Amino acid sequence: MAKEEDNVQLKETDMNHDTDDQRKKPLTNETYVDVEEEKEKLFHYDVFENPPVVMTFVFAIQQVLMSLSRSLSTALLVADIVCARTDENFKARLLSTTLFISGITTFLQNTIGVRLPLYQGPAMTYLVPLLAMSTLPEWRCPDLAVQIGSSTVVNTTDFPAISNVTTKILYDNADTLDKVQRLEGSLMIAGAIHMLVGLTGVVGLLINFIGPVTIVPALTVIGIYIYKATTKFAKTQWGVSLLTVVIAMILSFYLRKRRSPLPVWSPKRGFRIIWFPLHQMFSVLISCIIGWVVSAILTSCNLISNDPSNDSYYARTDSRLDVIQETNWFILPYPGQFGPPGFDTGALITFLMGTISSIIDSIGDYYACAKVCEAPPPPKHAANRGIAIEGFMSFIGGWSGASHATSTFGGNIGAIGITKVASLRVFQLVGIIFTVFGVIGKVGAVFVTIPYSVIGGMMMINFGMLIGVMLSNLQFIDLASSRNLAIIGMSILMAMMMPYWVQTTPNAIDTGIPTLNSIFTMFLANPAFVSFVLACFMDNTIPGTDDERGLTAWKASMGVEKESGEKEESTQDEIRLRKLKQTIYIVPFSKQLARRFTCLRYLPFFPKND
Repeated sequence: MAKEEDNVQLKETDMNHDTDDQRKKPLTNETYVDVEEEKEKLFHYDVFENPPVVMTFVFAIQQVLMSLSRSLSTALLVADIVCARTDENFKARLLSTTLFISGITTFLQNTIGVRLPLYQGPAMTYLVPLLAMSTLPEWRCPDLAVQIGSSTVVNTTDFPAISNVTTKILYDNADTLDKVQRLEGSLMIAGAIHMLVGLTGVVGLLINFIGPVTIVPALTVIGIYIYKATTKFAKTQWGVSLLTVVIAMILSFYLRKRRSPLPVWSPKRGFRIIWFPLHQMFSVLISCIIGWVVSAILTSCNLISNDPSNDSYYARTDSRLDVIQETNWFILPYPGQFGPPGFDTGALITFLMGTISSIIDSIGDYYACAKVCEAPPPPKHAANRGIAIEGFMSFIGGWSGASHATSTFGGNIGAIGITKVASLRVFQLVGIIFTVFGVIGKVGAVFVTIPYSVIGGMMMINFGMLIGVMLSNLQFIDLASSRNLAIIGMSILMAMMMPYWVQTTPNAIDTGIPTLNSIFTMFLANPAFVSFVLACFMDNTIPGTDDERGLTAWKASMGVEKESGEKEESTQDEIRLRKLKQTIYIVPFSKQLARRFTCLRYLPFFPKND
């Protein structure tokens, strides 16, 4: 009823304006009014809105294309760690497991978890410590290359090779399975602890100490360090990467006030043209397709190097076609597929370090996503539930042999700000698509052949938007306060210094205990962890008022509380806020369950339906 009243008001307003559209036919004028309604909205499809089925599918594919490359690179890195680089069957099953786990986690997170439009994919915070651990003698792989004749070909790129036909690789399959099984049991324990952190409400307690002064340094440092991964992909073909960025920027921002003509037909109204912001909603998908087509043209003209040892080789559209051939049609991942779980103390410590980093990253992404969606910040019960879901699926991922957990992806959050599509339904479908890709191997393999240069362009778009959103939290902070400036500046500086010191100083940490050295090294090498801990500690220990710290304005902007003397929100804002509160952070049927089982209200992760 409220939406119909809004439509009536918009139509009446439109009739009072002397525009060229008054000379149009009533049918066309009515369509124009509908477009004006879209123009007034913050999003083309808000968090609580459900696009038409076909558009929902296309929106979901757009988000999927931004995330598939991480799944492929993660599977290849894990294969390297367990000494199975050339075992194509193992890699295919590992990739399917990664896609399958990511899909289920994404669906659960958007349905009963934190209920923000988020994608949950392979967590790099787990792989970085694993890569460091793989250099230890008991985890080191045998020599990969055996010289054939008088020459040996070595892959000199920054990317793991799918295969190398000129090099003979020797692996011990039993040793590979033993390593996978030890990672299984260790990740299951770390996942169980991860889940308990959410179920017991520890995350909710941590949120009490988080404000803009804590969020800005932690998330900004993450954005700063993303440039390395982005450059690694974009440098394969800078022209294609920049073309992808330019097209997306033009469609999303330069033409944001324009509408695309869209021919439609219906039995009642016949054929007609409606004006719709199609180019902005699908800007990332359109730029990806154009970049892919241009890469195909450059490949067919042989304008991109076909030498696998050259970085630009991965900008070719045929550089990884063998993935499609080597992937089975159907692969069903299941717990224990690589054998019974084992255990390794070093792996457990490594995964526990990854767990701490993952929790911090996820909390930051929850706030970033809420900011992009113009939604209230996540309450304690929602954050607890989100972390619990992550931990549970980390446990399942370990049992299935994935050797990694899942975490939120910042790039997909940035895409929401670009496309103005924040529908929960879209991200639920993203989870279903990833699950299907995990079972139908060849379908997923087709999409992972996207040229690296196109992926680099999409990363530049999405992470650039994400960094901007992170910095927007500065508007709530009193930047005239030397207290705030010192906290933010010191946190960012130390977060950049510590990883640099660890990387450039041999044996930077030497306690006399190798395991303890690894723990301190991993923590100090993580810029997000360093900046978060320092900023949180200083913000909560150095005296400062809520106004000075930005807490009052921050909460007021998110609809949590109003500043004194602030005028009431407009009717449209009130309607949207009410719908948001009925959608995000609230699990379906939680009210009915609370009435039936009143004890559930005391659980830290159960929704508080006030």
